[in-house]
Amino acid sequence: MKPSEKGWLKEYLEFRKDLLGELTSEKRKSTHPEHSLYRVIQPTGLMYGHAVEVLDFPDQKNWDEKDKMKLLLAESLISSSLLFHDKPISSPEDLSQLMAKTLDSIANFYNNVFPELATPSKTFFGKRKTGLELAEKILDKRIEKTVEFSGNFWTQFFHNSLLFLDIFIFGQWIHTNADRIVSDFFKYEREELRFSVVKIIAAAAHANQKIEFEERKLLDFFLQSAGLPPEKKKEAIEIFERGIEVEVINLPTNNSWLLKKYFLEMAILTIWSDKKVEEKENKFLTRLCKYLDFKDEDLENSMIAIEGFVLEHWEELGYLQNKQDYNEVSERFIRRLTKLAESNKNRIIGEVRESKKLMELLRKAKVGELTEEEKSQIQKLMVTVLKTIPTFVIISLPQRYLTLPVLMKILPSNLFSESLDH
Repeated sequence: MKPSEKGWLKEYLEFRKDLLGELTSEKRKSTHPEHSLYRVIQPTGLMYGHAVEVLDFPDQKNWDEKDKMKLLLAESLISSSLLFHDKPISSPEDLSQLMAKTLDSIANFYNNVFPELATPSKTFFGKRKTGLELAEKILDKRIEKTVEFSGNFWTQFFHNSLLFLDIFIFGQWIHTNADRIVSDFFKYEREELRFSVVKIIAAAAHANQKIEFEERKLLDFFLQSAGLPPEKKKEAIEIFERGIEVEVINLPTNNSWLLKKYFLEMAILTIWSDKKVEEKENKFLTRLCKYLDFKDEDLENSMIAIEGFVLEHWEELGYLQNKQDYNEVSERFIRRLTKLAESNKNRIIGEVRESKKLMELLRKAKVGELTEEEKSQIQKLMVTVLKTIPTFVIISLPQRYLTLPVLMKILPSNLFSESLDH
């Protein structure tokens, strides 16, 4: 399959049909479908304008960044439709009908809310295009509107993270009847949400009372891709220059946990852009959390999510490759996970004892040397144990980063002896 060639969407759906079907049952395990959608989207990098985690397609090594982003956008839109679907899927026919409806919705959504992507529903010869054909063509156009993938983390972040707003607005769109009034509302919401991101960038950039060079560049990157009308663009620049207090941002959150999470993580990454976080900036993030009606643990969880994402994909995020920075991020992440593991120590011990294979390997390690394969098994089993901590129901763990030596730093020092002592 080649996402740059005609027919890619049909091949993708065929390849993914079983896993996509699982989403309709996975949502019932979450307290809210927005949490499930975050867990699907966040590890892929799409929220941050990157395509680092694409599913294991046979020939994906030959894909460029735009191919990967196109697949992730398609998957995220479809996942949103499946996770928010409130009727049981009891047969392959039900799933097939839902997928057909979803493809029609994707085509209608972009044709109505993104007029610059409008695509005729008929061919030159008058033949009506299928929902599949329309969706594929429109997704091709949408990704062509993103920035050229330069390898600079921050350029891509502020150009392409707006794709997340497509997914958020689409999640609302699928529950409406697309008449002209509804379409106008969503076009207005699209503009307002993009303008809200400018306010977040401005507030975060002013958090330490001075605008860094990197932060000013971020606004330039963002305005190039936001497509704001001239008067809104002028207002955005004025807000950025003078700054804006959290309490007067007036974010249109619609009580959406997922949208508020996006705003929070945009703020965190803006503050990260100059590679150091000052005490004033930490206080700003705490105030922003309070404004968003989040708790301290929501900020901590977003820090874990972002740091884990960056550490897992360090080699792919070229701009961030600096040994000192890597060590700083790694140390912060290890401290956060160590604290989390300690507070969930009893749960972890219980899960370790439940795993016969893990207990067998731990007993062997106590009396002798393990092979490399056995060490790898312990690493995988311990990551599985960590996933049972409630925080990681929503947040994805960076499995490549969590090597056995790293895990040994994170886990309570007497964990294994206490697990074996029963």
